[in-house]
Amino acid sequence: MSKNIFSVAIDGPSGAGKSTLAKAVAAKLDILYVDTGAIYRTIGCYVKEKGVHPRDNEAVIALLPEIHIEMRYAEDGLQHMILNGKDVTTEIRQNEISQYASDVSAIPEVRTFLLEMQRQFARENSVIMDGRDIGTVVLPDAEVKVFLTAPLAERARRRFVELEQRGTPRAYEDVLREMEQRDYNDSHRAAAPLRQAEDAVLLDTGELNFDESLAALLSIIRKKVGE
Repeated sequence: MSKNIFSVAIDGPSGAGKSTLAKAVAAKLDILYVDTGAIYRTIGCYVKEKGVHPRDNEAVIALLPEIHIEMRYAEDGLQHMILNGKDVTTEIRQNEISQYASDVSAIPEVRTFLLEMQRQFARENSVIMDGRDIGTVVLPDAEVKVFLTAPLAERARRRFVELEQRGTPRAYEDVLREMEQRDYNDSHRAAAPLRQAEDAVLLDTGELNFDESLAALLSIIRKKVGE
């Protein structure tokens, strides 16, 4: 790949495989993976810790000056989230934090609070960044934009399997219902709703396995950035 700094923006609904594929691309191309969902989960984690309701906008906004977030990369290349000096990488993956993340990410002031942090990282490094509004808001000038999706039932099945493998199984019906609600929340929020950027390439992985999805994504990136 080119040695010049470039950005890859991956957007799409929950459970589409954005994070898993983005990590694999980062490893293949030797660039940094930035999990923006983990950043919002970190905010949600702090809000929960403080006993604040995630939809109480004023109370959440009042907490922002107390929050210091760092992203550190371990030798394994994985992104670790540091909240006020404490590694919360495992903690933020609790299922309950998903709803907190969804709610706080709908608050415009929270998004503004994190926006410059994400952009600065992309200015200094070649990155692949995934989220809901990367290509539309966070990195509108990204060299590569991909909208990654799959049918709702397939996304719920993947999340169901993922939770089982983590040792935190949930009923499929519950996972499906929560994902449907998350889809609605993400696409109907006032602040940066989930939508495909006009210049993004659509990649539906519903009928593709992991290797096929990765090959398709790498092909899109290489065509845009060059070898």
